[in-house]
Amino acid sequence: MEPSLQQHAMKGRLSPLGRKRRWRILSPTCRSLLRESGGQSLIEIAVMMPILTLLLAYAVDFGYFFIAAANITSSARNSTQYSVMGYSGPAQTSIPPAGPVSTTNSVAALAMADLQSLLDSSTTTTVEVCTKALGMNGNIPKCASYGASGTTYTPATDPEAPMFVLQRVDVTYTVQPPVPLSFFSVPLLPSLKFHRQVSMRAMD
Repeated sequence: MEPSLQQHAMKGRLSPLGRKRRWRILSPTCRSLLRESGGQSLIEIAVMMPILTLLLAYAVDFGYFFIAAANITSSARNSTQYSVMGYSGPAQTSIPPAGPVSTTNSVAALAMADLQSLLDSSTTTTVEVCTKALGMNGNIPKCASYGASGTTYTPATDPEAPMFVLQRVDVTYTVQPPVPLSFFSVPLLPSLKFHRQVSMRAMD
């Protein structure tokens, strides 16, 4: 005797004959709805995929912006600290030079080295160094820029000058989104210019 549909269902499976019988039991309306549900799912996926792709691209871009901001802040802080060390370092016999970038022990080279992991950092980064090593204009150290051309900044006078000199490093980096998004040739995320400056006191 052939097992009943109920016995197959209790075992957690239906034979091909059982599935065929169950399909015949359904009304024509139910069968049409089951056929249309597959097409409806495809339409929902087609509608949602561009939105999900856009959200993923935005997540990558904004994550890169945060990484760039952290690296620029660290670059300005480390290079300024190095510029005020003077003779304090065990291997230093003179005040660290401001630049150029090709000089490995310069302040500008140290700032650029911290940004090597960023995209196009060598062509879109400007480092301005204001240090006593370049000379003094009264109580304010002279400044020099290295890398890409950009805005120049003027350091302030130390409140306890001339006993102390307020040295400064400005790092400016133009951030290009790693995933460029545009709508009819209009960028959805423009390039952003990040600027960080750190000032530290050096004893004259």
